[in-house]
Amino acid sequence: MSFDHALASPRSATAEEEAYRFLLNAICTGRYLPGVRLVAEEIASEIGTSRMPVREAFRRLDAEGLVTLRPNRGAVVSGLNIEEMCEVFEMRSALEGLAIRLAVPKLTERHKVQLERLLEDMDECREDSAQWVSRHRTFHEFLCSVAERPRLMRQISSLYAVIEPHMRLWLQHVDKPLSARQEHAAILDALHAGDALLAEQVLREHIEGTTPAIIEFLQRNA
Repeated sequence: MSFDHALASPRSATAEEEAYRFLLNAICTGRYLPGVRLVAEEIASEIGTSRMPVREAFRRLDAEGLVTLRPNRGAVVSGLNIEEMCEVFEMRSALEGLAIRLAVPKLTERHKVQLERLLEDMDECREDSAQWVSRHRTFHEFLCSVAERPRLMRQISSLYAVIEPHMRLWLQHVDKPLSARQEHAAILDALHAGDALLAEQVLREHIEGTTPAIIEFLQRNA
């Protein structure tokens, strides 16, 4: 951490967080597509802050792989190539599998009820792909959060942020797999049974099963 950063006031830290969250949401929801150049001055004006918090937010997003900082070009929204996409899904499978295995012994009836509600929320917006992707992410992140592993959770959320824009684009052009509802229901069945290893297996198969379809779409529309 730099000396100047260490002396940053609480107000500037809050402004940086606001800028970061604004940009993260804009990238994840597809407002800023891969390849788009981000202009600090314009963003600062839109959210009512100075350029410095926006530039600090660029650095955070660069470290997370969502933005690429280029000399004399500023910040550009990053995209994933096919190999990177496969890697992200492999990492999601491994990390979420670990999270659900750790979560199963800690699941309460309240958790299970909430997961059932989140699955119903996904069903209610099946025709709205943007909402469905958001609620799909909420389902997975809530489940993983039960593991109570903050560092693991941050890694999982970071992977979602990288993949979410691509999932939104994919589901804008194709129908959601009919198996999605059954696969999430199968995850809940394993949780109700208290079978941690089965829950991990079902979850990993669900994540890895998505990879070929989204890769095929991206190759077709490259």
